Amino acid sequence: AGPRSGPFRAGELALAEVRRKNNSTLKLLCRLAAEAVLSSPGGILPHRDIIGQLPGQVLRTSAGRRLLLRRPSLDEYVLLMPRGATIAYPKDISALLMMMDIHPGDTVLETGSGSGAMSLFLSRAVGPKGRVLSYEIREDHHNLAKKNYRHWRSAWEIGHVDEWPDNVEFILKDISTAAADLKSVTLDAVVLDMLNPQCALPVVHSSLKQGGVCAVYLANITQVIDLLDRIRSCKLPFLCERIIEVTHRRWSVLPA
Repeated sequence: AGPRSGPFRAGELALAEVRRKNNSTLKLLCRLAAEAVLSSPGGILPHRDIIGQLPGQVLRTSAGRRLLLRRPSLDEYVLLMPRGATIAYPKDISALLMMMDIHPGDTVLETGSGSGAMSLFLSRAVGPKGRVLSYEIREDHHNLAKKNYRHWRSAWEIGHVDEWPDNVEFILKDISTAAADLKSVTLDAVVLDMLNPQCALPVVHSSLKQGGVCAVYLANITQVIDLLDRIRSCKLPFLCERIIEVTHRRWSVLPA
């Protein structure tokens, strides 16, 4: 991705930060349009007052409250974008990307497009020469993931020099029935974010290159046990390298 360039333009995304009384921050995401208005608990701010300003400036609302305006990072976008399914959180996605050791140019398969959070991070990781195959069984999730991905790409192109790569293929299909589709595909990595990942393993393992990583995102340890039991009972050629939980601890530093 190219360097961020210049002032805000109509059509791109802007993030407004509002300080609350308890020293927390409220983040508001909007797509800039000349006739639109940003509404916040501290008053309104017309988009036309934002367009043409450089990111990082503080503007005042109609009620005199201060808003910090800047371009959103990818993790902020996925936390604030519309959701259907529960998203994979950026802290977990970061760990998954490191575990899979994805490089620019890789071909990666994900199952469970959800709201498109993982798809966006994979898109950035594999770059313009890479490819992401994103399978989703539910049509509403499939459509929302495509919408969120296109929304980010179109806004990015307005506010940045380079285009965001168009490298994600969203596929509305049950991964357990996709064996024929994957026969001619060599996968560098696989990430499974679905209720029953054990159903996908017999399909994806033949396309995953020797030594490739299959990362699985699960909500609880019971699901992990079920997955490992299925690998053993079906004698699938997978080795469980590690099982981790990712936690973040927030700190608040205030003057005494």
